[in-house]
Formats: sequence, C-alpha cells, structure tokens
Amino acid sequence: MPSVDRPLSPHLQVYRPQITSVLSILHRITGVALTFATLLLTWWLVAAAYGPEQFASAQAFLGSWFGQLVLWGFTFAVFYHLANGVRHLLWDFGWGFEITQVRTTGIAVVAFAAVATVITLIAAYAAGGA
Repeated sequence: MPSVDRPLSPHLQVYRPQITSVLSILHRITGVALTFATLLLTWWLVAAAYGPEQFASAQAFLGSWFGQLVLWGFTFAVFYHLANGVRHLLWDFGWGFEITQVRTTGIAVVAFAAVATVITLIAAYAAGGA
C-alpha cells in the first residue's frame, strides 16, 4: 500500500492545556482515586470487624504520614468530584457554557475543593480524629 501524505490529527503536543481539559482530566483521576478510597474504607471496616490486631494494623497505616497524605488526597478528591459533578449537572440543564462561565466555575470548583479540604482537615485535627 503506497504512503499517502495526509495530515495527522492534532495531538497533545499541539495544544496548550486549557482549564476545561485539565479539569476534565482531573475529574477522571479523582473518580479513579475515589474507587481506591472505597477499597481503603472497606479494608478499614473489615479490619475493624476482624478484631483488634487487624484494626490496629489498619489504624497504624492510616495514622502514618503516608496514610495521612493518602487521606488528605482522598478528601480533596471527594470535594472536587462533588463540586465538578454539580457543575456538570448545571451543564445538563444548559447553564454555564459561555467561556467566562466555564472558566469561572472551573476556578470555583478547585477553590471549593481546596477550601473544603482544609476546613475538613482542621476540623478533624481539632476533634482529635486524625
């Protein structure tokens, strides 16, 4: 078959990242992360049901610096995925498709997720839970 000079489809190297593409990718990443968070929660609950030794093991992991980092990431993922899901719901109703609205709501989603994560962590540490 002879080689035909056809234009190639534009690829990621051609385009600059835009807020819409970055937030879409982040939404997918947080969705996958929440799947793993559910597995971690299941492990923690099963460990509690199996007895004190298994629960202590789960608590030791979740209380470690790495476990805390994972929990902080999952907390952000919950709030980001929630806020961006509401944003998508508004899009389903036909609201928010103007470029300025897309940019504003995108920034609001990230800001909400960050602020809600910080407030949750402050409340958790103040209550002595983390």
